[in-house]
Amino acid sequence: MNTYHIAVDVQLKEAILDPKGKATLSALSELGFNGFTDVRIGKHIYLKIDADSEASALESADQAAHRLLSNPVIEDFTLKLL
Repeated sequence: MNTYHIAVDVQLKEAILDPKGKATLSALSELGFNGFTDVRIGKHIYLKIDADSEASALESADQAAHRLLSNPVIEDFTLKLL
């Protein structure tokens, strides 16, 4: 059994309004940061998983992201093996 490190990045779906992102975009402009046209705020989750294989670790992370770490109705997620 090996230990795998996986990053889960969760973002609101593009069609979902992101009020935190809009507030941050406004604050950037007020602070003089120009050129920013959109900001989306999400979650970054770091997992350490003991599994027999990389595929098994990714499958476990995928299931956890679907069932607990994200809301599939309004959020998308990506997995990255580190």
